[in-house]
Amino acid sequence: MSTPLWALDATELARRIRAGLVSSREAVTACLARMDAVNPKINAVVRRMDEEALAAADAADARLHSGATPGPLHGVPVTIKVNIDQKGHPTDGGVIAYKDLIAQEDNPVVAHFRSAGAIIIGRTNTPCYSMRWFTANALHGATLNPWNAAITPGGSSGGAGAAVAAGIGPIAHGNDIAGSVRYPAYCCGLVGMRPSYGRVPSYNATATRPSVIASQLMAVQGPLTRTVRDNRLALAVMAQPDARDPRYIPVGALPPPSRPRHAALVPEPEGRRTHPAIAAAIREAGRRLQAAGWVVEEIAPPRLIEAAELWPQIGMPDVMAQLAPLVEQNGDDAIRRNFALTRAIWGEPKAERALAGLATRLAILKDWQIFLESWPVVVMPVCCAPPYPVDHDLKDVETARAIAAEQAPTLAISVLGVPGLAMPIALHEGVPIGVQIVAGRFREDLCYDAAEIIEAHGTPATPLDPRA
Repeated sequence: MSTPLWALDATELARRIRAGLVSSREAVTACLARMDAVNPKINAVVRRMDEEALAAADAADARLHSGATPGPLHGVPVTIKVNIDQKGHPTDGGVIAYKDLIAQEDNPVVAHFRSAGAIIIGRTNTPCYSMRWFTANALHGATLNPWNAAITPGGSSGGAGAAVAAGIGPIAHGNDIAGSVRYPAYCCGLVGMRPSYGRVPSYNATATRPSVIASQLMAVQGPLTRTVRDNRLALAVMAQPDARDPRYIPVGALPPPSRPRHAALVPEPEGRRTHPAIAAAIREAGRRLQAAGWVVEEIAPPRLIEAAELWPQIGMPDVMAQLAPLVEQNGDDAIRRNFALTRAIWGEPKAERALAGLATRLAILKDWQIFLESWPVVVMPVCCAPPYPVDHDLKDVETARAIAAEQAPTLAISVLGVPGLAMPIALHEGVPIGVQIVAGRFREDLCYDAAEIIEAHGTPATPLDPRA
């Protein structure tokens, strides 16, 4: 039997549309039908736009028939997270108070997807204020992981991850300040890129407050996909310039590293206990790279845990302090409980500690840049534990402290602003287990080059039908 259109990756689907083998309407119709079949079970897409998507698909087909040059994602269905602006739709961020906050213009990410020919078919769920490793809120409800409904799909781009894993579009937009692209990709068995700071422009006209410093340094936009080649394609689309974001850096082609095809493996960051299945996945990734002629060694980059510990030092007085009154006023019970536990483990915000943390961050980044001259690719955990049970973060202080320690590899990369790519390797007890591939600033190409080799040896298959 031929592969159904909704199960194809974006690269193949775009090829078929350009060749006239299928129409954009057929592709969109297939993904909407798949949404009908699986979304009631997982609640990944919380705002559908069938009529709008089909009209856009018809317009795309008409442009192709008129002889217009198609974009790289011409006619391909994608989804957008509910916390960025999409004209004519609410930027609610999973918050009841913002359910009628209608965007009047597109965020650059949305605009770039449209310019590339992509068709937006829906908006995906996020936790309230996008600040948990889990995806549930009082406005839209909980998103379930298609692999296992008892474990988190990740957060905050859990709706994005669950949608792609279940076949609702081959590309989903996500964003990441502490791991919100990489962790959902890890939990859902996908490829998720947190690009370098400044690689992808973003701007929400609906925002009423200026962006805090920690957000300016650590918040990025990135794609979730089922294949490495789709992720590379989606990032190229997202990374086009937009004058509305002064953080955007127009980076061109970079020279090859001084020691190409050298990878450092970090199965247990600085002695932290890593689940055996995750450590095994990192070593398996190393074996796959070695088979392709890479030099691989278990050697840790400098000050990894120290970098992770800077996240609360910088983020608590900045991101969390700004959000705290909003959470108290508008948040649901889960995010209030989460914030209370976060304060208990990380302490009260102190501005002077944040300023000191920024100085330390620069020193650690210098040490990393020197390390990456010799080891341009690092393979490390996304998280040191398998995906958590649903609402595990709301349990108690001890559990919250353990989660923060286990997420250290993800937090460190956010602090340093370098690219991190999550990708699956194997299954453990029926749940995806993966790794994080890290490179120097603006070296997403090295992450993708390594990931393509690892992927070629086989990864857990998606899309899949949701499981109980």
